[in-house]
Amino acid sequence: MASLIKLRQMSLLQRCALNHVYKTHLKNARNISTSKKNSDTAAAACETSKEDKNWVSYGFHYDNKTDDTNVHNASYFFSVTLCIVFGGFFWTYAPDAHLRDWAQREAFLELRRREQAGLPPIDPNYVPPSTVCLPSDEELKDIEIII
Repeated sequence: MASLIKLRQMSLLQRCALNHVYKTHLKNARNISTSKKNSDTAAAACETSKEDKNWVSYGFHYDNKTDDTNVHNASYFFSVTLCIVFGGFFWTYAPDAHLRDWAQREAFLELRRREQAGLPPIDPNYVPPSTVCLPSDEELKDIEIII
């Protein structure tokens, strides 16, 4: 968000050129010190109270305090409230994409069905032994069998 706002401002080359002109103008200017009259000091005090001297930009607008504050608040609202809060809410309460809950429910249903039928929870002969073809001892010879 900040980069989009910064892109809207002038290019880097334009800012460098203006900065160079401003610095050369200050070098050529000479300061004259005079004593201030009471009316000048009162006018100067009124002018400085309107301007906020201690304002530090958030980095969105360097010239306008209200625009800078508004864009700062908007970017934090969108990033924190919408992305983190609503994103976390959606991620927490989203449907189960990997079907973990479904597999657990199916396992409980299968266990209940086997208990009601009087069968053991897990059948030791999951595959019927008559359909399995095992090699004989002569075919195995010296092969070590690890169970």
